[in-house]
Amino acid sequence: MAVYVRFERRDGRTGAGLLEGETIRVIEEPFWEGTRPTGELVALSDVRLLPPCSPRNIVCVGLNYASHLQGRPAPDPPTLFFKPLSSIAGPGDAIVLPAGCGRVDPEGEIVVVIGRQLKGASREEALAGVFGYTAGNDVSAREWQQRDGQWWRAKGSDTFGVFGPAIVTGLPHDGLEVVTRVNGREVQRGHSTELIRDIPEIVRLVSAVMTLEPGDIIYTGTPGSPPEIHPGDVVEVEVTGAGVLRNEVKAG
Repeated sequence: MAVYVRFERRDGRTGAGLLEGETIRVIEEPFWEGTRPTGELVALSDVRLLPPCSPRNIVCVGLNYASHLQGRPAPDPPTLFFKPLSSIAGPGDAIVLPAGCGRVDPEGEIVVVIGRQLKGASREEALAGVFGYTAGNDVSAREWQQRDGQWWRAKGSDTFGVFGPAIVTGLPHDGLEVVTRVNGREVQRGHSTELIRDIPEIVRLVSAVMTLEPGDIIYTGTPGSPPEIHPGDVVEVEVTGAGVLRNEVKAG
């Protein structure tokens, strides 16, 4: 298992590395084809963590846990949608609630990080093309989601595409757990074995219609029924091996 992060130094320079306890072993970018240490070590306390990759595409799967469907039939074909790149937020960034958005919920999710170009992949090729996994929060404005013909603002507002803090590699796709906490209280828990469409199938379905590139990410769906969040709340999403994604909620 390896844990990859991207970071910003105090002088504004960015980099990537392997997180080893409280130390980052700096590596060359891009790191998709191989891990090449530079020889530099930096203390985690001396940098600000960034989203752990820079995707070209952010694809999301909706309604992919029975616990989230609450008795409704699973959609067929699956519900897939995009988040814009402008929605990206990382560890420690604020989740900003737009004026007039109404109820907003967090959605803790296991996020797949693609490591090689995939197009028309089989299940086996899809799984081989997964670089690793990170934690994500598919922040969702429910009233906009229900009223609008598309989910573009409900799930694509600035700061609604949160992911990080790290990418973990070397873990089985069916051995991942996601836990969401609001102000320290657990509000969601799910396991990758509970996904209606599992991770290789999700990647296969997406690659059937679009080319996935290294660094692209796929949110795999959220379990249960998350609560409404408000300014001042702190949301944490934890995924096996990828650390805790922590963000404070603020009013826009």
